[in-house]
Amino acid sequence: MLLMSHRGGHQESKKKLEISPSETMKAEEENYKEEAKEPKSEDWRPPSVFGAADLKNRAVGLYNIGQTCCLNSLLQVFLMNIHFTKILRRISVPVCATQKKKNVPYQMLLLLEKMQCGKQKAVSPRELVLCLEAHRVTMFVQYDAAQLFLTLWNLLKKQMKNPELVEKLSDLYTISVQEHLACQICSSETKRNSSMLSLPVPLLDSDSSMLKTLSVKLVHLPQTLTIHLKRFCFGRSAYIHKISNCLPFPQDLDFNAVLTEQQCQAYDNEKAAWRYELFAVVAHSGTTSYGHYCAYIRSLTECKWYCFNDSFVEQVSWDDVKSTYGHSDLYWGQTAYLLFYMKKQPQ
Repeated sequence: MLLMSHRGGHQESKKKLEISPSETMKAEEENYKEEAKEPKSEDWRPPSVFGAADLKNRAVGLYNIGQTCCLNSLLQVFLMNIHFTKILRRISVPVCATQKKKNVPYQMLLLLEKMQCGKQKAVSPRELVLCLEAHRVTMFVQYDAAQLFLTLWNLLKKQMKNPELVEKLSDLYTISVQEHLACQICSSETKRNSSMLSLPVPLLDSDSSMLKTLSVKLVHLPQTLTIHLKRFCFGRSAYIHKISNCLPFPQDLDFNAVLTEQQCQAYDNEKAAWRYELFAVVAHSGTTSYGHYCAYIRSLTECKWYCFNDSFVEQVSWDDVKSTYGHSDLYWGQTAYLLFYMKKQPQ
């Protein structure tokens, strides 16, 4: 089980169809030429479409079937990531019907194909929701997006039987860090390496002052980097409250420019690849007791931003994405909660 920090208390038999890639996907097909040279496992299946919104430039929403806005937002982030769907399309299909109903990767693949093959503006995630309930994931309740993201990822990793795919999934999302523990009595310091799915960034320190630094040393950053903005914290009365302070985030992020040597424990060749561009933002609106999630995602084939708000999907601008920076006087407006950055391809 990967490390995760904070949990808040707020919202939220089919035949495989072969589809020809649209014109917007020609550039992505080049990425497969090198991969095609590698030996394929027995359960490998050729990719047809790369992302949920990349079929004829039409984005597809997900119906909210009862406080599922958090799940819907995370599913869109997963399925719009072409590096994730390349892994998903290589899973082994379960043999019997019972196993299919309880297999999270398979149900996610079915949902992806339903989104790509249908002509509706939105589809229902009902089968996947039932699958998650079979694994004791409580649904139809308000969720913390960071916690649910970890739950989904752990189920995906656990149920992918192919060790090669498990390794690829880990390489895609897992962050390696070095933690430093200091004894308050003798001042001796110990170090330990650990892994996490999201990089937690507290907005406040122990004195409730704005925090702008990391508390761990980075060793390895994945292809898709998840940053968890800790907007929910305990107050002095043990009451969880939301921090809506403004925290700007860039479209392009070069960790070599923002980290000090004390915050980095990586080799030079590793650090050379730490250049990222923003891929998605999961935003929360409302309070800790009642709220709503939506996702802003940049299509990797069109390079256009979309807002996925359950069944409603629309193209938006970068200014719309920036509206999730937050504001100290903000009560109901959207604030960024999870940031997903994708590694830039070397020139």
